[in-house]
Amino acid sequence: MTKETQPYIDMLRNFGNSFGLPQVDVEKLLETNRKNLEALTESAKVAAGGAQSVAEKQREVLQAALREATALAREYHPMGSAQEILAKQTEFVKKVFDIAVQGAREQAELSRQSTSEAVKIIQERMKASLEEVRGSVSRQSAQPPKS
Repeated sequence: MTKETQPYIDMLRNFGNSFGLPQVDVEKLLETNRKNLEALTESAKVAAGGAQSVAEKQREVLQAALREATALAREYHPMGSAQEILAKQTEFVKKVFDIAVQGAREQAELSRQSTSEAVKIIQERMKASLEEVRGSVSRQSAQPPKS
């Protein structure tokens, strides 16, 4: 706490004392808020890491699809029966579809995991914060000032 804020905190304490309100440990409240901000920062890092993982997975799926398309283009020979050509095209579409479906499953799982981790950080911090706030308020009311 800085010297500039001390008079305001003293004023609030005196105000609370004059009405017999419970005493509040301001230092504990400030520490609780600092921890809350740290938890939000950590949660944001986890969420950002999850988003980065999903983007990486999308890139991998696209690369796999492009590899399959390149392989088909190399192997494609218009000679042959219509059935052979159709069979190759069907095989290509099936491979690309399978790659896309598997990639989507993996992306969904990555998203679920990172979101769950980010939410868990916030939930745990909120529980701790409530306990800290309870601990910062004195159970005994302050004595009203004598006139």
